Amino acid sequence: MTKTRLSLYDTTLRDGQQTQGVQFSTHEKQLIAATLDRLGIDYIEGGWPGANPTDSAFFDAAPKTRATMTAFGMTKRSGRSAENDDVLAAVMNANTAAVCLVGKTHDFHVETALGISLDENTANIAASISHVVGQGREALFDAEHFFDGYKANPDYTLGCLQAALEAGARWIVLCDTNGGTLPHEIFEITKAVIAAGIPGERLGIHTHNDTENAVAGALAAVDAGARQIQGTLNGLGERCGNANLTALIPTLLLKEPYASQYETGVTPEALKGLTLASRQLDDILNRVPLKQAAYVGASAFAHKAGLHASAILKDPSTYEHIDPGAVGNARIIPMSNQAGQSNLRRRLAEAGIEVADNDPALARILEEIKAREDRGYTYDSAQASFELLAREVLGQMPEFFEVKRYKVTVERRKNKYNKMISLSEAVVVVKIDGEKKLSVSESMDEAGSDRGPVNALAKALAKDLGRYQAAIDDVRLVDFKVRITQGGTEAVTRVIIDSEDGEGRRWSTVGVSANIVDASFEALLDAINWKLLRAQR
Repeated sequence: MTKTRLSLYDTTLRDGQQTQGVQFSTHEKQLIAATLDRLGIDYIEGGWPGANPTDSAFFDAAPKTRATMTAFGMTKRSGRSAENDDVLAAVMNANTAAVCLVGKTHDFHVETALGISLDENTANIAASISHVVGQGREALFDAEHFFDGYKANPDYTLGCLQAALEAGARWIVLCDTNGGTLPHEIFEITKAVIAAGIPGERLGIHTHNDTENAVAGALAAVDAGARQIQGTLNGLGERCGNANLTALIPTLLLKEPYASQYETGVTPEALKGLTLASRQLDDILNRVPLKQAAYVGASAFAHKAGLHASAILKDPSTYEHIDPGAVGNARIIPMSNQAGQSNLRRRLAEAGIEVADNDPALARILEEIKAREDRGYTYDSAQASFELLAREVLGQMPEFFEVKRYKVTVERRKNKYNKMISLSEAVVVVKIDGEKKLSVSESMDEAGSDRGPVNALAKALAKDLGRYQAAIDDVRLVDFKVRITQGGTEAVTRVIIDSEDGEGRRWSTVGVSANIVDASFEALLDAINWKLLRAQR
């Protein structure tokens, strides 16, 4: 059976940039565009030329892509021709192969926001699209507030779509701009649009996630006959975000009936890069990836309960809806106080630790884990600390060095400019091969800012470990999370540290104490010991 082609349109660089707290540099936009192109996206909307310097600079140096680079703008303003509208001219001057223009299709917005007649707005849409097509560009029309407009005045909204279609628009995109339309409504209205004479192969869908239905709404439009889907990586977008392409793409490729009925520009091989693409975007945004994200989250294929893990070991399909490797993700069997011996044996095997099924050490490890979690530890996400604990119980953990003592001081004082500053200093004494070594480090960075006591401790601990120094020189702390596990005067602090080395390996360690510095130091020690263990092996 011949599959129907669906077109994927990414608006991360434009609509995604409207996310609160997100602002891409030109270089970051170039990196994201290259990632999208490798995935197999059909259209990359680079931004609104002329709206801000970053977008204009991006189009001036836009990377060469297989995907169709698209500039975004709005239909011409009233009182001038399309040829003489300077805002539209800036969009056209980006010289992209495709141009997407947004125009109002809700009568309320036309009369209230624009303050013009309905007929004048329709004429503006037609003239703008005609101008784009006349310049030899592919034209897309984003029908803003379409679904709300259709509910209020279907004849007018359909008239706007027809005007854009007759002017030569390749794609007519139905936009749920406020994100309040439910999937069953999107399906019914999209069906009605096609029945009114707008061909499904010319229709696109653009949904927002204000009711957590953006992905479902986009799929409903496809079910109704739309053939282009707009969305963003990781669901970035204004307010609650846009339809999340990291959920939509694998659903289209791996789930029925979509997998057998449709095809996209994303190949199965490219799909294996989806998780990496998602995490690269979070890295650019300097934020921690959402662990519970569908398909690409670190917990998407994590099996914590002993019952689940036992079944997974026999057949992964018992608790996994797809093979994690299909999207570049991986299965995780975390250790916790809910874990059974199935989880434990699996995790030990992954760490290269061999234990017989009837070995009483298995029960001792489980008991130790449960006792520690009762004190505030967690081994769900601190897999490196779990391995060290298991080896310690089994008597397989070498002592690379011994910490004799450490001290941290934090001082507030005036600098030479008479400004109050903080200065953290740490002293660590370790014993290696019978020799004591003392290291002192400050947390001041090159800009003269204090990076805090944990930073000072990390630098001091890793400053001089004798013959082990070369093995840890490439270790860096990449994330630091603090959680208070009990309140009041009995508060216990849990610290989880993520570390990374020059080979790209990342591992997590945990420390627990009533004192945040002690908890941090424990996690730092585990991080160093795990790296040394890997170097030894």
